[in-house]
Amino acid sequence: MKNNQLIPSASHAKLSFVGVSPFRARLVADLVRGKTLEEASRLLILENKKAAKIIYKLLKSATSNAEQKGVADIERLYVSELRVDEGPRIKRWMSRSQGRTDQRLTRTSHITMKLAEKTGAKKAPAKAKKSTKASAKKSEKGSEG
Repeated sequence: MKNNQLIPSASHAKLSFVGVSPFRARLVADLVRGKTLEEASRLLILENKKAAKIIYKLLKSATSNAEQKGVADIERLYVSELRVDEGPRIKRWMSRSQGRTDQRLTRTSHITMKLAEKTGAKKAPAKAKKSTKASAKKSEKGSEG
């Protein structure tokens, strides 16, 4: 597939204005990107972060969208794209000493997930036999006699 071609997605889900920092959400997103549904859900359940719980719910939503769309084989789906963009910053003011105030920025995220179906099954590479001196000598004796 060429770089400029789009990956045909089986389904997608989007979550906007999530109350988690994009940097923290990207740490979790990097774990899941490119994984199968089963592997991704296992990783997200075990991850002890706020963003993991949010992305897990988004994964479930994208999976149910794929089922509604009528994808032939749900088990062949994988996370083809998982993008975490920065949303608007919520600006709040906090009182400080001597009548001053400080600005507090609460960062938000927009998370987009696309699932695609794997097209071909990859075959495991065949293991090459290690050639040793003893096996080489046996083969020589067998060919001579």
